[in-house]
Amino acid sequence: MLRKGIFKKPNNRLEDSQVTEQASSPSVPESMYVRCDACRATMLRDDLQANALVCTHCGYHLRMGARQRIVHLTDEGSFREMHGELVSRNLIDFPGYDEKLRSSREVSGENEAVITGIATIAGNPCCVFAMEPNFMMGSMGSVVGEKITRLFEYARQECLPVVGCTVSGGARMQEGILSLMQMAKTSGAVKWHSEAGGLYIALLTDPTTGGVTASFAMEADIILAEPGALIAFAGPRVIEQTIKQKLPQGFQRAEFLQENGFVDLVVERGQQKEIIARLLTLHALEVKAK
Repeated sequence: MLRKGIFKKPNNRLEDSQVTEQASSPSVPESMYVRCDACRATMLRDDLQANALVCTHCGYHLRMGARQRIVHLTDEGSFREMHGELVSRNLIDFPGYDEKLRSSREVSGENEAVITGIATIAGNPCCVFAMEPNFMMGSMGSVVGEKITRLFEYARQECLPVVGCTVSGGARMQEGILSLMQMAKTSGAVKWHSEAGGLYIALLTDPTTGGVTASFAMEADIILAEPGALIAFAGPRVIEQTIKQKLPQGFQRAEFLQENGFVDLVVERGQQKEIIARLLTLHALEVKAK
């Protein structure tokens, strides 16, 4: 009778030591890596940051925070924030809004969903605003509208162009009609600035939707957009459910809007500062010539 375990592989001390050594080796922290939302490729966080949050594999533009975007577009150390002390309040006692505001401030590190101020871009002085996707997806409440309105009023007073970067889920439902009023208020400020000869350049990023699209985002003299950005009033799923039809491929994406005349130019992130600087320089030359 065969002895039990006769065909069992004998223990190898060298193999055991290798297994133990591999198991005890340090693992790589997950925080060092980022996964692309589009192609699902994994990249080192430092490499992604060095590439301005553009996927090194497929070119997808990941969302960028407001302050990082301002640093990306403006001259180093030139930005000076304005009205940063303004914060939203629960004016209509909407259930859960106070907690939502507290959570958004903690997550984003910002007081509100937009940052405004003055800066220079390639030496050209201008007013700048950038919306913050990590603060309630850049939704527009009364404070967002107030800060943008004040910025355009200041730009008109000082004869400065405005460069605005939008990202938003639309008007903030927690503020009811007060948020919808900001569409008219910001539009009036944009028109007032335009009538005084001011230049307004808008950079639309993913997503720019709802009341922001229906107001100041689409009222610029020159409208730029990032590749693949969703730009819409109502989202494609809402439209399909309403009209009971399938929408064209790429509907409401930046490239589709450029083809149909709603966007002037789709610009990759690495070229944005250069193109905006060129536009500001041409505007400055035109003003001097008058």
